Amino acid sequence: MFLGACRLKKRILIVVVGLCTCLSLLSCGGKSNGQVTVRDRVLASQGVTATLVFGSLVVVNGQNDTLPRVSPLNAGNSPGLIVVSPTRNIAATFDSNSNNVFAVDTSRQTSIGNGIHLPGATSSISVPTADPTVYAAVPTATVNGFAFLGAVEVLNFSTNGFTTIAASNAQTVVSNSQGTELLVFSPDSDAVTVLFPGVAVPPVDTSCYTNPPNQVCNIVRDSRLSRPVNAIISGSTAYILNCGAECGGTQQASVAVFDLGSLTVTQTIPVDAARMAYLSGSTLYVVGTPPTAPANSCTNQTTAATICGRLDIVDLSSGTVTSRVSITDGYHSRMDLTTNGQLFIGSSNCTNIGNVNNPTGGEIRGCLSIYNISNGSVIFPPDNGDVTGLQGFTTRYVEYVAEGGQLRVYDTTKDILLINDFVPQGTIDIVGFVGDVKAIDFF
Repeated sequence: MFLGACRLKKRILIVVVGLCTCLSLLSCGGKSNGQVTVRDRVLASQGVTATLVFGSLVVVNGQNDTLPRVSPLNAGNSPGLIVVSPTRNIAATFDSNSNNVFAVDTSRQTSIGNGIHLPGATSSISVPTADPTVYAAVPTATVNGFAFLGAVEVLNFSTNGFTTIAASNAQTVVSNSQGTELLVFSPDSDAVTVLFPGVAVPPVDTSCYTNPPNQVCNIVRDSRLSRPVNAIISGSTAYILNCGAECGGTQQASVAVFDLGSLTVTQTIPVDAARMAYLSGSTLYVVGTPPTAPANSCTNQTTAATICGRLDIVDLSSGTVTSRVSITDGYHSRMDLTTNGQLFIGSSNCTNIGNVNNPTGGEIRGCLSIYNISNGSVIFPPDNGDVTGLQGFTTRYVEYVAEGGQLRVYDTTKDILLINDFVPQGTIDIVGFVGDVKAIDFF
């Protein structure tokens, strides 16, 4: 009787513990395999900074800014740039340590293949559709037996293979929404290369060197193009950013309105500088750093910085600049507009002032500017470092900012760091260097 009673009590105890464990997991959205289900996911690229830390894509809970019990995704040792497809089912990242591009199936939260090796580094990749096809611009690409430098690599993660389309010093690639037409930009060039990758002949297509224009390649030259570096595509129109004097050109910076059907420039809109842009409706926000005074002066600012960048607000319906604002200087490469009208603008190699880790009461300033589109004010948060990633949400008034290698969380109602029990320092605690951040769920 005594032994029987003990066995009965042990069975009851096991059942109770099991029920408690199940309830605990369910309350967290957990699974029986130890992984936690996260509904609103964000990926942050984590570079190696210690011998016990491996580079990866880290999953962040975008609703409470925490790191859930979820395995990181393989992305090499030094992943940085992350690009997500419009449907957010595919995420791609570049590992600068191995020159590999890694792709992720976000619905399964698993890697696709083992990565595809590029013949050089890239700072520009595009994932235009839900298909696992990635375009990467590689300015130093070479292929044995061919006399060219630079290419756009068409990476097919379904077959783990790629096609090389030779394009001289290709540094930036921008795709239309179908992935059927690519605009390619090269430094020190006053032309735009237009590629039609669907008819490129693998493994190496040299159509750009064999009497273009042809069905694969068209090189557009126009006197109104001055060091074009990037573009925003909307439907059948591309707004090409003429970097001009900032990039060594001879003309003033401008926005060239480009018809993708006829491959012609229809209009140019002069601006102070044009390195990066963000399109919202019929308004184009254009940023850059003018090379000379007075255009690069820090107008209406009290700062130790002697050079500032410029934000030009362009009304596309009238083709005019309606407002100009001084922002931080540097190489502008990140922009994002929040649901409550805060335009986050990030740059690298800017003028850093003060030391956020050792404040002395003086000015602290880095590479981040926040422009309020409703009242025209601009804020420079007291932080230092390059801004390499921005991500906002529609269900929360916060902005994730990869800044100085850390992942900051900004409260966009006040444009200051969010401080609460989850992020007491305003920073999500990711070990390693955070190079970029992207949401892989719509929220």
